[in-house]
Amino acid sequence: PVAAGDGGLERFQSQGKGRGLRARRRFAVGELLFSCPAFTCVLTVNERGNHCECCFARKEGLSRCGRCKQAFYCNVECQKQDWPLHKLECSAMCVFGQNWNPSETVRLTARILAKQKTHLGRTESEKLLLVKEFESHLDKLDNEKKELIQNDISALHHFYSKHIEYPDNAALVVLFGQVNCNGFTIEDEELSHLGSAIFPDVALMNHSCCPNVIVTYKGTVAEVRAVQEIQPGDEIFTSYIDLLYPTEDRNDRLKDSYFFTCDCRECITKEKDKDKLEIRKLNEPPPAEDVRDMIKYARNVIEEFRRAKHYKYILCELLEVCELSLDKMGSVFADSNVYMLHMMYQAMGVCLYMQDWEGALRYGQKIIKPYSKHYPLYSLNVASMWLKLGRLYMGLENRSAGVKALKKAIAIMEIAHGKDHPYVIEIKKELEAH
Repeated sequence: PVAAGDGGLERFQSQGKGRGLRARRRFAVGELLFSCPAFTCVLTVNERGNHCECCFARKEGLSRCGRCKQAFYCNVECQKQDWPLHKLECSAMCVFGQNWNPSETVRLTARILAKQKTHLGRTESEKLLLVKEFESHLDKLDNEKKELIQNDISALHHFYSKHIEYPDNAALVVLFGQVNCNGFTIEDEELSHLGSAIFPDVALMNHSCCPNVIVTYKGTVAEVRAVQEIQPGDEIFTSYIDLLYPTEDRNDRLKDSYFFTCDCRECITKEKDKDKLEIRKLNEPPPAEDVRDMIKYARNVIEEFRRAKHYKYILCELLEVCELSLDKMGSVFADSNVYMLHMMYQAMGVCLYMQDWEGALRYGQKIIKPYSKHYPLYSLNVASMWLKLGRLYMGLENRSAGVKALKKAIAIMEIAHGKDHPYVIEIKKELEAH
């Protein structure tokens, strides 16, 4: 076993789970286990101009790349540091213009290839696990997934041919397989998507639906903190997925994306499923068949909505889909049911996007209590909901409710992000400013 950081952690073979990460000493709740700089990362297109391409810092007055006018930086240092990666895209964005549209996965993979060309040894991001060692699960891919990978390979050739020496097709299939199950998305304090990255040592951790650590991001560095007390010899588990949903849904997601099913305590006892699938209190409980049908409807509507968001639907139409589905599900499900909460959350997102602050607040108020019940004690989903609520209250001049909500967010974030995290400091400033 190799040790990371202060030797408090080691890589080991986890029973039935392949490689994993294990504690060699005790870690207290809120303690940093380790941090991992990105092996490589890419800022999402929608955040250009809001964040530095190189370090992901969020600030006003970033300076833009003179050539493509699409990349923004803190200063000349950040721009110089990012050039070996930005040059993969700079001239191509000029040449292709509006037709430049590689997926984020393709952009990230291009950067991995460029990085592997220049860095031959182990990097600071690979103290315990090398990118080359990533699992690709090629043997488990169905035809649809294989086809998606071939499409990505075509796009890689189409948009990046000038700057990259490609390995053969078979090696690229492996690499895309690896990226698909080992890549990370970086989110901000409200869980808005900022970009994608490769964090090899973070990818070493196995999954549990009762995780004992949470991964957060400080710029382009991933940080891993304990959210349960960890004893020497304990395996370190993070969650790969959103933990709101019932056991069957979680395992469908794990099977589809990561090719395993979970055997954590929550998946065996299914303790939380009853509350998550809460039925509306009626004089007559609805027949089991009606409940089953409604669950099926809910899963379909969630999938439909996910697709609809990708196509440029009119916002009020999306909101109507939410309202109609909530109306229909509400005849069988309680408001605390996770399928109701999912659609309320989507509706809240549309309201925020439309700057309908009162509408967003109404949904958020219905969501927050059940969220706190369904999610683990320290959850970024709960923290970010308190944060959104707090900022909405403050913006709508309800200072006392705003302070209360922001303090709830801070209490969780001090454990998950650490007391000195820029997000935590920023929110404390918001408290003082009002």
